Amino acid sequence: MLKFFLVFLSIFLIPIILFRVPQQDAGLSSFATKNSFLGSPGKAQKFLNILTAFAILLYLLLAILSNLSN
Repeated sequence: MLKFFLVFLSIFLIPIILFRVPQQDAGLSSFATKNSFLGSPGKAQKFLNILTAFAILLYLLLAILSNLSN
């Protein structure tokens, strides 16, 4: 069961990290300001930062627990 959560979390983390909009790229950042899918760009960036950090910490904790159980 623990390995299932690790696989699910790793598959979840890959798109979350890849979908982050680079600040320097004008084309992608202008698309992000026109698209109100996640609200304002500042709030969306903050939410994605918190979500990414939480998911990474959860992944590390589950990986440690998985290694200790073996």
